[in-house]
Amino acid sequence: MRTMRRLRQSSSSTTRTCHHCHPPRNVLLLVSLSVLVFAGMISSNTASAWDIQKDQNRHNILSSHKKSMENMNKFAAASRPALAQSADDNNNDSSNTVNNNLSSRPSPAGRLEELKQQEAELARQLAAIRMEKLAALRSRPLTIGIIGFGRFGQFIARTFARHGKIVVTSRSDYTDIANGMGATYVPLDDPDAFLEKDLDVIIMAVSILSFESTIKNLVPSLQKHVAKNGKGPLLVDVLSVKEHARQIMLKHLPQECDILCTHPMFGPDSGRNGWHNLNFVYEKTRVDKVVFDPEEVVVAANETFKDTTGTYHSIHEDNEAHVESIDRIERFLSVWEEEGCRMVPMSCKAHDEYAANSQFITHLMGRILGAQGLSMTPIDTKGFESVLQLVDSTTADSFELFYGLYKYNTNSMATIEQLKAALDNVVDNLKKLEHEDKEKARLKEEAASQEANILHN
Repeated sequence: MRTMRRLRQSSSSTTRTCHHCHPPRNVLLLVSLSVLVFAGMISSNTASAWDIQKDQNRHNILSSHKKSMENMNKFAAASRPALAQSADDNNNDSSNTVNNNLSSRPSPAGRLEELKQQEAELARQLAAIRMEKLAALRSRPLTIGIIGFGRFGQFIARTFARHGKIVVTSRSDYTDIANGMGATYVPLDDPDAFLEKDLDVIIMAVSILSFESTIKNLVPSLQKHVAKNGKGPLLVDVLSVKEHARQIMLKHLPQECDILCTHPMFGPDSGRNGWHNLNFVYEKTRVDKVVFDPEEVVVAANETFKDTTGTYHSIHEDNEAHVESIDRIERFLSVWEEEGCRMVPMSCKAHDEYAANSQFITHLMGRILGAQGLSMTPIDTKGFESVLQLVDSTTADSFELFYGLYKYNTNSMATIEQLKAALDNVVDNLKKLEHEDKEKARLKEEAASQEANILHN
């Protein structure tokens, strides 16, 4: 789990902000190790996923998981000499820099060529592992169900159809649209038939306001499904507010259902040309009945994490259900990775705090400016054109979405109050300067009048 997080952080563009910075050599090694672990978790069996029996799949995942640990140790041992040498050189260079007034000693002749060869070898290994990862993903594609086949549901379904089987359900009959993208449509009033499609993942692509009622309506069918199969699908939300979604799913869903809280920070408009470099925020909320502590989202150095009861667990817990749950989550996240998303692991609480001062305030300002009735003029500046674009993009979304951002993010009112205070402060400063100008004019006028009187007398 920790190693997969490093993969997602390192595979993003080099311009993104991260919490920890490492020398490029070390990052590349860590990326290689991470991808190798993930690739090793997948069975090398090349048979199609549609023909593999479920029991055999679970056996292969567990066996490959143990084998991947061995591969990681071997790769680490092979890479350690170069890494150690690089660290020694860096330490020596740092010491010399301090001792010689910011000057560093020259590298030995031939050292640069040696480093380039090491870099080329690691790049070759990384490319080979990436190809193996893609082959592994395609050998066992997920069956993904999407509840809510409106504009956003259709948007993500078109992309996911390239990576697995897609089953959709919605209140309206979207049979023709679903068929057009190779998906299967099931009416929303038949959740049992929807779950009978042997779904690995269910994405809740519904509005914020209807999210809880949709979850509640699905629960009875999920309970029957779990009683029959002994396990449940992975449930994923894509709401713009995360604490609300987290609480609702933990409250209502059977504990056999893993939970992944996500927020693609883009939509049909901003993502119409692809998802490359677009942010995808996620929190692994519940895995194999274990609920993660949102305050401890970072895995400890000994590869343990704490659940909400204060109990510590190993991310490599040696049980089949745990390994299979992790494998399913990583496969799902890998689809977003392969489409080029910038993966951002973040707790739901932290997400909502950031979103209130970014997404919500953007919609708030767009709505406020839109309510003023702003329109194009013959003398528009580029800045004003940007304002109109903001109004158009925010008001294009339903007011229901905007209301949901306000109602279900506990930080939204604080943002509104801060905006009011900021507006009052700006207006007060304007009034203060205006008063000072008037006072200066009055004093100047009085001085001029006194001077005129003196001259007259």
